[in-house]
Order: sequence, then C-alpha cells, then structure tokens
Amino acid sequence: MQTNILHRNIYIVTAIVVAMFFSCQNDLKEVQKIGVLQNQPIGEAKNINLKYTEAEDSIGRIIANLESPKMLDYSNRDFSFSEFPDGVRLSLYDEDGQKNVVLADYAIVYNATDLIDLQGNVVLITPQRDSLFAVQMYYDQKREWLFTNSPVHLKSLSSRSGYGDIFDADSKFNNYTIMEGRGQGILKD
Repeated sequence: MQTNILHRNIYIVTAIVVAMFFSCQNDLKEVQKIGVLQNQPIGEAKNINLKYTEAEDSIGRIIANLESPKMLDYSNRDFSFSEFPDGVRLSLYDEDGQKNVVLADYAIVYNATDLIDLQGNVVLITPQRDSLFAVQMYYDQKREWLFTNSPVHLKSLSSRSGYGDIFDADSKFNNYTIMEGRGQGILKD
C-alpha cells in the first residue's frame, strides 16, 4: 500500500514538473522581438505644431510653439522623450506677442525635465534681427531659459557682435551672457 502511494506521488510530481517545463518554454525569437519593440518609438507624427500656453485669467497665452516635419514618441521608455530627427522651429513669445525663433536640425524633448536639447546648426533669431549661431543649445521650458556650453557666435544689429563658449539667456533674449570658457570645437557660420 505504501509503495502504491509512493508511486502515485511520483506520478503527480512528474506530471507537475513536465507541465511546468512545457509552460515555461520560451521561443528565443519572440524574446528578441520584445527587446526590439522596446527600442522602437511607440508613435510617430508628421507635420506637427505643438503650442505651449500659460493661463492668464481665463485666456491662455501662447508662450512657445514647436513645429517639426516629424516626431517620434518614446514615452514607452523609463525616461521618456520625444525625438525630432528632421529638425524643429521653436518660437518663443513674450507678453507683447513678439517672438524669438530657434531653428535646429535635430531636437529631443525630455518629458520628465521639460528640457529641449537642440542640436546641429542651431540659430536663434530675435525680433531685432539679431542672430545667435550654435552647434547645440538647451531650452528649459519651466524656467523659460536658453543655455549652452558649446561655441556660439552672435551677429547683432543692435549691440556688439561676438564669439564665446558659454551662452545663457532668458527666452525673450532681454538678459543674456556670452562668455569665453573652455573651447569645445570650432563654430562655423
């Protein structure tokens, strides 16, 4: 009788182990597909026109407008971001409706930090027709601040033109600083 119970227990354990073995079997190609999908954008948009507004009383005032021919949405990542591989046009408006325009060949918007990383032939154009050229620039949406530690060149009609390695300015370009620092490359016009 005890041998019968022992055999029955062995059969039960064997059946459970076999069932677990077959239920846990993974196809390597399926696992690899999951990894690839996580590296792909969750969405793609074409010819986008994003407007950022600030509520004043009950009327929303546009403070920034981002336009791009293509946006890739990586909100499926732990540190989510949106990528603009074909360039951007970022218009930054002041209280009077005047705008500074920032153009770049490539940009990334980091959702958690509200930071926009502008790269490649970055140009800032003011309403006074001053132009600032850089290889890379950041825009902090929360503080409405532009900055870079890359070489910059300012061409100004209203003030002194110049070169520098560090740039720091409010989005209205009323207060700005260009300093010489550590060189990180050559800036070409």
